[in-house]
Amino acid sequence: MSQDQTVIEETEHHLALRNLRLDDYNDIKALMDDIYANVGGAWPYSNYKAQVTTFPEGQICIEDKGKVVAFAISVIVDYDQFGDKHSYDEITGDAYLTTHDPNGDVLYGVEVIVSKEYRGLRLGRRLYEARKELCRNLNLKSIMAGGRIPNYKNYASELSPYEYIEQVKSKDIYDPILTFQISNGFEVKQVLSAYLPEDEASKGYATLLQWHNIYYEPSSPSLIAGRKSSARIGCIQWQMRYFNNVEELLQQVEYFVDALSDYSCDVALFPEFFNAPLMGLSPSDTSIDAIWHLATYTDELLTAISHLAVSYNITIIAGSMPVVEDDQLYNVSYICKRDGTIESQYKLHPTPHEKKDWIMKGGNSLKVFDTDFGKIGVLICYDVEFPELARILSEQEMQILFVPFWTDTKNGYLRVQRCAQARAIENECYVAIAGSVGNLPKVDNVDIQYGQTAVFSPSDFAFPHDAIVSETTPNTEMTLIVDLDLDKLTKLQNEGSVRNYLDRRRDLYRVEWIGGDD
Repeated sequence: MSQDQTVIEETEHHLALRNLRLDDYNDIKALMDDIYANVGGAWPYSNYKAQVTTFPEGQICIEDKGKVVAFAISVIVDYDQFGDKHSYDEITGDAYLTTHDPNGDVLYGVEVIVSKEYRGLRLGRRLYEARKELCRNLNLKSIMAGGRIPNYKNYASELSPYEYIEQVKSKDIYDPILTFQISNGFEVKQVLSAYLPEDEASKGYATLLQWHNIYYEPSSPSLIAGRKSSARIGCIQWQMRYFNNVEELLQQVEYFVDALSDYSCDVALFPEFFNAPLMGLSPSDTSIDAIWHLATYTDELLTAISHLAVSYNITIIAGSMPVVEDDQLYNVSYICKRDGTIESQYKLHPTPHEKKDWIMKGGNSLKVFDTDFGKIGVLICYDVEFPELARILSEQEMQILFVPFWTDTKNGYLRVQRCAQARAIENECYVAIAGSVGNLPKVDNVDIQYGQTAVFSPSDFAFPHDAIVSETTPNTEMTLIVDLDLDKLTKLQNEGSVRNYLDRRRDLYRVEWIGGDD
């Protein structure tokens, strides 16, 4: 082998651009320990794990023959929540990316590092171009970043940070970071003080840099039929009574729908098994025959209620009704939207009574529903006592959780009530619960009711002091109407006394849906 051939083989690179993986941490740690030897070295693995799992698409690297030699970390933020005067720790969540907002408008640069051995190969430029591509593909309006100015230490005694930056921009002074960023199309928006206080070379200063995505297409606000910043919720505390037929029951349903529509409610929530009085029409006295008989009315009721939703211009959450599918009995809540569409949420956890006495099965799917007044979830009664379900809905940006319930005793009601309040606080959302009251002497297993309808909020200064928006008088037929400010939820998430969503340790634990669909 000739000497020239040996040189070619030893200097040949096999570079590949890809997303970072958890098993890249050792390479990342080695790079950071080398570059940041004087300012604390590498992040702990917990930070790195949070970054890769929170926003995997935004974490980019270049590998050479399987070894990471350069990388860039990014996060999507709602930039208005932070503004131009922010610190590194504030906008990156102490580098845990707890500030990540999939619906944000700015891609924020957290870190870019290139191995010293690979300087001159323009790997930094490749990473910046990959970031720009990501920004365009995600339709974000810009890339923002706080940039160090490490050469400022040599000029701090004679130049202000502003003067130093101006001379770097005019190419009278070279700064290894700022010069590179300007050459890659970034503009200096302003000077940040105390951005990274431990950065002695930059004297704690940083440049606030911005790259504009000229392909950004902002969503035009709709002048009519746009997404609302508030929602008016109507809940029905339903009196159980005997009905001679379906028509009489629907007459009572329409009475409440009409009343709530008159008050311009966006949604009407009925209780679980609000149609239970029709079980009294079963020819059999056994409870299992009665509930299966009740299921025969569901299609007729659903058609009529969907028609009411359209004609009264109000979304109706039709409590829940029994449904027979493939010879199996389910408990289903139907969301009848005012545009005529119908969606459904199956009860996932039948109670021991429902499984034993009615041979009821649980559903297998869970989802958030888009409505013209916000994103909502529905959990039927017992399901609200399983916090994992609300957490999964919360991760899909649910704003209001609706809980139609049926309980016969006060202790049963308190389980629903207190779990609903917990879900509101844990997930920083509103929770509305609606139950039935009264009795059905002729219907076995549903003969007594205990209920109090209520709407709960998170617990912070912007909300009621007891985190109860409003509640009804127990065991009395009535309606409950409340206005909910949805913008408060966004502000709470970013500026609350505590920030359950942002402070969640995603590097340590997560709730994950592993089931399929119905």
